[in-house]
Amino acid sequence: MLSTLATDALRRSQLYRRHMAMDATFTTLGDSVVVSHYASEDETKQAQHLGLADLSTLPRTGFKGLGTPDWALDLGIELPARPNRALLQSDGTLVARLSQSELLLASNLNGLSESIANATQAELAERVYSLPRSDSHSWLVLCGSQAAETLAKVCGVDLRPHKFADGEIAQTSIAKINGVIVRNDLGETLSYCIFSDSSSVEFLWDSLLDAMAEFEGAAVGIQALRDCR
Repeated sequence: MLSTLATDALRRSQLYRRHMAMDATFTTLGDSVVVSHYASEDETKQAQHLGLADLSTLPRTGFKGLGTPDWALDLGIELPARPNRALLQSDGTLVARLSQSELLLASNLNGLSESIANATQAELAERVYSLPRSDSHSWLVLCGSQAAETLAKVCGVDLRPHKFADGEIAQTSIAKINGVIVRNDLGETLSYCIFSDSSSVEFLWDSLLDAMAEFEGAAVGIQALRDCR
C-alpha cells in the first residue's frame, strides 16, 4: 500500500520528517513504513549512479556469545567463515559476522526474514545473548557507481571495489560516527549497507547527502533498490 503519510504504521524512521519534506511516497511492510520513492517513481538510474536509501524500519537483530556460532548453525543459518564477512541466506537475509561470536542479521528488501523469525523465536542456548538492533541501530544503503568515492569523503577506510570485496565488513567511523559498513551489492550495482547508532542517524543522513552532492547523488526509495537486483 502506497501513501504520502508516514504516520499510519506502527513503526516509522527517525528520518520521516526529512522524507516528508522531500515529497516521499511511503509503502507499508508489515507494521513498518518505508520510502517507496520520492518525486520520481523510476529512480533506478539514480540508484545505479548514486543513491541513498533509509531502511531503518526493516527487521534486524543480533546475537553475541561464545555459543552463538553453533546455536545459529543448528537453526540452519549459514555463517561466514570468518569475522568481518557477511553472507546472504537463501531467504535474502544478510548475516554479518562482526566477530567470532557476534552476528548481525538484517531482513531482505521485502521486510521478510525466515532466519530472523526462527532466531528470535528459538530458545537461546547457553552463552548466547540477544542483541536487538531495530531500535539501537539505523540502517542506510548507499549505492551506485559513485558510492565508494562518496564514502572516501567521510570514511578513512579504502572501500573501493577492488580493495573491498562484496561481503566484506568494515567497523569504522563514518562522518565521525561509529558504524558498520557491509558491502552488499544489488545485482551489478555497487552497494553498501551502513549500520550505526540510531541517535545520530539524522546527522549521518545529512552528511552523506552533502558528500553525494558533488557526484549528483540523491535519496532513493526501496523500489529503486529492488529494481537494481
